[in-house]
Amino acid sequence: MQLTFLRALIIVFCVCVACEVSAAERPKRLMNGTASKPVPAAVPVTLLSIIPAQAEPGTKVLLSGTGFGENATVFLGSVEITARITGGKQAEFNVPPQLEAGLYALYLKRSDGMTGRSYNFTVLPVRPVLNSLQPPVISSCAAGKEREVIARGSNFGGSTMLFFNGAALGSTLLSPESISFSVPAVPGGIYQVLVKNAPENSSVPLTLAVETRPEIGQVTVGNEHVNFYELIISGRNFNQNSSVYVDGMQIGGRGGQDMAEREKLLYVDCTKLIYQRYPYSPVNKDFRLQVVNPGGEGSQVITVTAP
Repeated sequence: MQLTFLRALIIVFCVCVACEVSAAERPKRLMNGTASKPVPAAVPVTLLSIIPAQAEPGTKVLLSGTGFGENATVFLGSVEITARITGGKQAEFNVPPQLEAGLYALYLKRSDGMTGRSYNFTVLPVRPVLNSLQPPVISSCAAGKEREVIARGSNFGGSTMLFFNGAALGSTLLSPESISFSVPAVPGGIYQVLVKNAPENSSVPLTLAVETRPEIGQVTVGNEHVNFYELIISGRNFNQNSSVYVDGMQIGGRGGQDMAEREKLLYVDCTKLIYQRYPYSPVNKDFRLQVVNPGGEGSQVITVTAP
């Protein structure tokens, strides 16, 4: 009898334990009777394209990918840049104007702190702009300060180099908007001038003219002798073999009057000629005068009143 009662008690205890284990294994339910959902893993920040992959300061850059969220920040190295996010898949930002040229690690950081993989991004030197040359024309016989030209534009700096007809030329940085240089001794013609901040980063070239055409500035009477006097012809771009035409008659230069004859043309320098004139009468008269260089370039024709 006692044995039978003990067996029944053991059976009841096992059934109760089984019930408690079964209840513990059942899924817990919320107050509204629905099962709790697992927390999803955070979506990674993924960059698929960077357009462009290199740019100058101030340039707009577009990033495309996934997982950008509603708010994100772009980093170029340690520089934090606010980005404009569209649909969680596009981010747009401008390269800060103060960034120095160089290679930077670019990555995107979402507002929840998650960051994406970093990529190399090259910040190019800002492109220089060349607007004008002052003066745009110089005389071939200009000397000293007269050969100096100022290149005006923008984005000039310590690394800016000036090129004259394709060759680097020494220059002086006056300001971020101006550079001065001296035109080398070159034949007359048209030459290109441009500036570069890097080998692949140059301005649009401008042209500079080196002029060889003679020009008369003024004619004055110089020393007077017994039977001749001097007419001093001042101007520019005179040549050692220049001729002077007086009422169509050539004097000096190749093919002009022989030096043994009375009328002579003396070359002083590229800005001055002396015409030794032997008048047949002391009375003033009008005559036309022109300077012509060996290449055939002639000055303007002027009228002179002298004996």
